[in-house]
Order: sequence, then structure tokens, then C-alpha cells
Amino acid sequence: MRVITSSMVVLALVTGLGAIYTFRHLNANLNIRDLTGLLGDRPDKVAVDGPREPLTVLALGSDARDGDGNNIDGLTGGGERSDTAILVHLSADRTRAFGVSIPRDSMVERPECRREDGTVIPASSGLEMFNNAYTVGGPACTIATVEHNTDVRIDHFVVVDFRGFVDMVDAIGGVEVCIPFDAIDPRHGIALKAGTREVRGREALNYVRERHKLSPNGDIGRMKRQQAFISSMANKVVSAGTLARPERLFKFLDAATKSLTLDPGLGSLTKLAELGLEVRGIGLENVSFITVPMELWSVNRNRVIWTEDAELVWEAMRNDTPLPRALTRERLTPAKPPGSSAPAEADATGTPSPTVTPTPTPTAGATQATDPAQVEEEFDEVSPEELARRYGLCA
Repeated sequence: MRVITSSMVVLALVTGLGAIYTFRHLNANLNIRDLTGLLGDRPDKVAVDGPREPLTVLALGSDARDGDGNNIDGLTGGGERSDTAILVHLSADRTRAFGVSIPRDSMVERPECRREDGTVIPASSGLEMFNNAYTVGGPACTIATVEHNTDVRIDHFVVVDFRGFVDMVDAIGGVEVCIPFDAIDPRHGIALKAGTREVRGREALNYVRERHKLSPNGDIGRMKRQQAFISSMANKVVSAGTLARPERLFKFLDAATKSLTLDPGLGSLTKLAELGLEVRGIGLENVSFITVPMELWSVNRNRVIWTEDAELVWEAMRNDTPLPRALTRERLTPAKPPGSSAPAEADATGTPSPTVTPTPTPTAGATQATDPAQVEEEFDEVSPEELARRYGLCA
């Protein structure tokens, strides 16, 4: 959103006619879907103090194989799933944002869902895998499932497919990652060589898809790797290396707008730019990614179930309060992406994005520990070395 806003300014300075053409071209790229009529009973938004309303956006990655460039591995049939789901919250004062990854293997209740063809899918009789909602009812069913299990009202949604992901990465010249060791997975056509470098194209897609070799915990490690990749990508997109190069900026915007499926509330370049102006004050250090608190499901150890602490995350979203520090020990931030070989990139003005360790914020009703050792044990963020061990990242 910040990039869209900046690009309009840059292009307007170059040529007024060029800006008008570019605006129309990018605006026409957007794919808009109105799912309002497919959503049943929805949670109410909680009234909070602030200059604006807080916003919650559900970002989904579709693994559909149909469409140009999406059949990456010859897999056919099996429907469409969303193996990536991140619930992003923007505060009412637009000073902070956080994203929460929802595991595809989460066992949740799925409510009744409606398809665009009028078909009604009965609610699940018990718990079922989270990503099954997308298979049976697309993004509308996924929105309904998230709202049903979190009581958080979703304001907007965004869907991106394989081809769109690759095009956005290639448009900015690749994204830097650190692969700790060779990961060869012939079954899924993945071969990743160890090292720190910028990946693009199919290799970038393989890096965020791989879930059998790089981390010992499958999808959980893959989610953390996706958070790291998004952090690194965001860092590069808002850097001088992108914002100060109109040709690279245009390629990224062209790829992004072609790739995204949006709701009408975000369904124009004007609306995206307006939101971009609102969030321009959120520094990368004030953006965090976490994973919903969870544990292995006792019935099937290949599935996970959310713990009681997950309710603290949803409560923070509903009431627009900061996440409890105890739940952000493994947070990732675009201000300093894991595995980065250099400090955070400078922004378009040449000012480096600072890396900040937030001051612990006590949660409501919590008793503050007076023993420094206890505070360190409870609230210190997990070290990069430990994150690397757990999730197949580099320190």
C-alpha cells in the first residue's frame, strides 16, 4: 500500500499523462469479488478509541493448478486449497500492525457455507482441517470459518496464486533468503541449495512451499519460513532500491495488481492508495508476524489444535490492543528479516529502517514479575539461532 502511494507521486512528477495511463492500467488489472451475500451471521465489530476503525484483512494463498503458470508440478484434481492463511490487523491509530499465521492443519469447526452457484454446504459435524473450508467453499467459506472460530470481524480479504507470487518476486529482482542446508525433495520437484542469496521464480516458490526437508516440524516450519520471506520481501519493496527505480516499481505494481483478488472495499487503486496513506507511518519495526498458539492434537499427531492462548490473540484483534509480549517471543519483523546478510534497507529517502526491540507491555490484569531473571525467561524474544534450529531458517 505504501508502494502504491509512492508510485503515484513518482509517476506524477515524471509525466501527468504517464501517471493517468499507469493508474488506469493498474486499476484494470485488479480482480474484484463481492462475497458479502455468501456470508451468514457475522461477529460485530467492537467500538474502540482511535482516529479510524481498526482493520483486519485475511490474506490467502491459493494452490489452484488451473490458470497460466499455476500448474507447477503436474498435480491435477483434488480441488483448490489455501495452504497459506495470514490474518493481518492494522491498529485504529495506524501505528502498528501484526499478522497471525493460521496452520492449514488446524482442527476447527466449520460453519455452514454458501457457494456462488447457490449451493449450501452443511456445517461440519465436528472438527475438521482448516484448509478444507477453502476446498468446499472458496474464500467466502474460509472467511466464515475464521470468524466463527475467532469472533473477529474480517473487513477485507486478499487472495494470491502461485503465478502471482512468482511474478511479484521477479519484479523486484528476487528476495534474499538464507537456506541452512541442501533440501532435495524429488517427489515434489524441489531442489534448494544451501546458502544466502536472492531467489526468484520457481526457486522462490519452492522455498516457501517446502515442508518435508528444511524443518523438522513440517507445516509449522513452513509457516515461519513464509513469514521470514514476506518480511524480507516487504523490506526490499519499501527500500530505496525499489521506490527510487520507477521501472522496477511499475513491474512490481503490475505483477501485484494482476495477481490479487480483492473485495470491493479494496477494489480500486484509489482505495488501496488511500489506505496506503493511512499506514505510511507504520515503520517496519512496528510490523510483527506470529503463529497462532497451538499444540499437537491428541487424536492425530499430524494435526494441530489451538491452545487457550489463541483467545488472547483474537481478543487483542477485537479490542485493538497490542499482543501480549509472552506471545511474541518468536515474532518476525520486516525491520530485520531472518537470514539477512545486511542491515535493514534504507527507505526512499535514504533513511535506514531502524531495528527496535519493543519495551515489554504488561497485559491487562497481569502481575508484573519483579525478578529480572523471570522477566527475561518470560518475555525475551527467541534468539535467531533457536529460530533457525526450530524452523529451518538461518540465524
